Amino acid sequence: MSAIHHSQASRREFLRRAGAYSALGAAGPMALNLAALGTAAAQSGGDYKALVCIFLYGGNDAYNMVLATDAPSWTNYLAVRQQGSDAIALAAPGTAVNAAAAAGSPARLGGVLALSPLNAQGRSFALHPVMGGARDLFAAGRLAVLPNIGPLVRPLSKADYRNSSIARPPKLFSHNDQQSTWQTGAVEGATVGWGGRMGDLLASNNGTALFTSISTSGNAVWLAGREVMQYQVSSQGAIRVGGSGSSLFGSAVVQDKLRGLMRSARSNDLLARDHAAVAARSMDAEALLSGALPAAGNAPFGTAGLANGAADPLLQYDNPLTGAKATNGLAQQLQVVARMIAARQTLGVKRQVFFVSLGGFDTHDGQNRQQADLMARLSHALRYFDMVTQGLGVGNQVTTFTASDFGRTFTSNGDGTDHGWGSHHFVMGGAVKGRDLYGAFPAYGLGDGKGDFTSPQQIANGAMLPQTSVDQLGATLGQWFGLSAGQALELFPNLVNFDAAKRNLAFIWPTE
Repeated sequence: MSAIHHSQASRREFLRRAGAYSALGAAGPMALNLAALGTAAAQSGGDYKALVCIFLYGGNDAYNMVLATDAPSWTNYLAVRQQGSDAIALAAPGTAVNAAAAAGSPARLGGVLALSPLNAQGRSFALHPVMGGARDLFAAGRLAVLPNIGPLVRPLSKADYRNSSIARPPKLFSHNDQQSTWQTGAVEGATVGWGGRMGDLLASNNGTALFTSISTSGNAVWLAGREVMQYQVSSQGAIRVGGSGSSLFGSAVVQDKLRGLMRSARSNDLLARDHAAVAARSMDAEALLSGALPAAGNAPFGTAGLANGAADPLLQYDNPLTGAKATNGLAQQLQVVARMIAARQTLGVKRQVFFVSLGGFDTHDGQNRQQADLMARLSHALRYFDMVTQGLGVGNQVTTFTASDFGRTFTSNGDGTDHGWGSHHFVMGGAVKGRDLYGAFPAYGLGDGKGDFTSPQQIANGAMLPQTSVDQLGATLGQWFGLSAGQALELFPNLVNFDAAKRNLAFIWPTE
């Protein structure tokens, strides 16, 4: 009986999907072929994988996100950061919260949160005091730390860095250029990102390529492929063209007429025809996606039964500046990502790349308060997304990683930090070999009085000289995602400059 029921359900799903794909402009056999591809993808849902990039715009101060707390490191940390009118040195592990201190101040936040990595590299470590969620994920083995990572052309020692004839990434310390370099491997103006290129190479696994590359944060070059186009959604879901509701100016007829005009070119001009085709594709895709997305209030995405207009407690974090609950926009972005992942069978997708973002990390001033709030949002969003993906049964099939323009200086400018290079990042998911560090954690040095630092991994003002490249990170993620070693070299041409044994950072469990 169960086999008969499964057959009938599969037939209904096939016919429903055929209708949906015909709405995207595929008619007759084409629609049936696309629907068959989608059905096949749904029946082999175990092969589904998603990569999620959380981009921290502005350049996150990783020195205060992941900290070395062994005695030599902590001594140098305090010597450098306990300076200025609003010192940015955080309190040592175990320091009690001083509720009378100023909001966001290190004393008010309390001590940094100790970590116990499997390979501690002879040192001890901690996270920012507000990152309890991230600490718990690390302890559970679902989150790992990638120390001192950044764009590199080739491995670079401090002596190499001083030698201007040895290749290094262009336009270091520039926001726009380093955002682009992280996402594409080239400075601002690049049009193809490595997330989108992965989509190009693996989109044939999907029933339709349209939902391969998804942004909740506007245009993101990381998602742009040579063939695959990014599809943008809002934190509520699909974006409707030609009106946000079921009517325009109170009339459904007016809205239908407007959409009809947008679909049709009124001349044979190529630009007009292309514009009409794009509008039609967008409207049809919105209709398909809106029908496929589960409701945000359904478990595990949200809390059912809330009063109209009430904030969902699952999407709220503890604001360290006010002590009150506040809605976390980053968690809202990840909620719609999770809803799209839940719709994977209806959409017939087996490989997807997602881009979400959080801004405000350019902390030249007021860093204590600003970064505390940002770290609380990030930690809460990571824990929320991990909970939801596990609730969907895809915790092992979704890998999330952080990225940012660059790290920041070890030195304080009085109440903030300036532009750096290398930075620490997180990678999260059930496929991740968590509770560990993948890469050498930099030594904390002191200023030498000549504009340099005594550590071999720190350059001027204590900025980190990366020891791990973005290319190594991307290649490791890409091979888990389904790229061959040859395809990884194609996407990340600088990999040839790195030892073959170190091109894969080995933070992913081997695939059976």
